[in-house]
Amino acid sequence: MRIHHLNCGTMGMGMVDHCLLIETRDSLALVDTGFGVECVRNPRKMVGLSRFMLRPKLSETETALWQIRALGYDPRDVRHIILTHLDLDHSGGLSDFPEATIHVHGPEFRAATATPTFSERLRYHAAQWAHGPKWMVNEIEGGEDWFGFTAVRDLPGLPPEILVVPLPGHTRGHAGVAIDSGRGWLLHAGDAAYLGSSIAAENPNTPLMWQMYQAGAVVPAAYRENQRRLRELNRLHGHQISVITSHDPELFRRFAGTRARA
Repeated sequence: MRIHHLNCGTMGMGMVDHCLLIETRDSLALVDTGFGVECVRNPRKMVGLSRFMLRPKLSETETALWQIRALGYDPRDVRHIILTHLDLDHSGGLSDFPEATIHVHGPEFRAATATPTFSERLRYHAAQWAHGPKWMVNEIEGGEDWFGFTAVRDLPGLPPEILVVPLPGHTRGHAGVAIDSGRGWLLHAGDAAYLGSSIAAENPNTPLMWQMYQAGAVVPAAYRENQRRLRELNRLHGHQISVITSHDPELFRRFAGTRARA
């Protein structure tokens, strides 16, 4: 497998939208989509009022669709999308890949589509999946241990090297995606932390402005606990696992352009 690191949405405060493009043996898979083409062309409908808070750049050249073509691949070969969660800045490109199977953790799917609370209605944007995607909902039942975390293995259609690691807190069903690259593990921890410094093994630090963003966690206690567990993961297994987050520009620059080959 090869892993490409894509920024699918530059936002205010220098935030990026760190997505992954994974080359499997027979297809392509995305971890999150960032903002899609329709977000650029119709931001009022596809992003809503959140565009004034997030201040996304909204450029077609930053969409996963455009970047996949620029890499020389056919977007129709994206047959799987694994979502960390359904916040509007993570699922805005779903409609760019209408034939892809969308893997989402069960509690997140239900939070976004069945019984969203008032505050959750502000973060989820149903217009982004109004095209009727092919959902594949995964559940924690029967999960296995992964470095002390429970993991959902054997995702239909995906190689066994790709796992879902539930990390609730930011949203009810937020999850990370772990990939065994053959040269070590890569954990895309989504919004379980905004900055890598928040989950650093030694001297973790979250600047005040980012603490304000973190205050928006739907389940604050679970959010804090998973950050503690991620710090411990880095401390004990940092030589085996690289942890990235969705919006840290420094982490993105460190990994951008690299390919992990198995």
